[in-house]
Amino acid sequence: MYFKLIKLSIFAIYRQLILLVMNISFTKKQEIYINKQVETGDYQNNSEVIRDALRLHEIYREKVITDLRNEIEKGWSSESSDRSIADIIAAKKAAYAKK
Repeated sequence: MYFKLIKLSIFAIYRQLILLVMNISFTKKQEIYINKQVETGDYQNNSEVIRDALRLHEIYREKVITDLRNEIEKGWSSESSDRSIADIIAAKKAAYAKK
């Protein structure tokens, strides 16, 4: 009985330690890209490519959010403008059209 209890406890711990397995669908283009990354030797398998991509995405997303927060704070801290929203949009459209 004692041995069986220990075996069940070890099994429960083992189940918590195993990696989460997910099924993810990729486009053909993404699949080709992932396979090429593994073929270069920089990654040992597809999972490493995906984990690295997610890590980089997390860094990128945090930077975008931080930059947006900084811009919002800059806007709230600046002086009021006499321009209307329509004026600002028109100016942006004109600037974009010149490109």
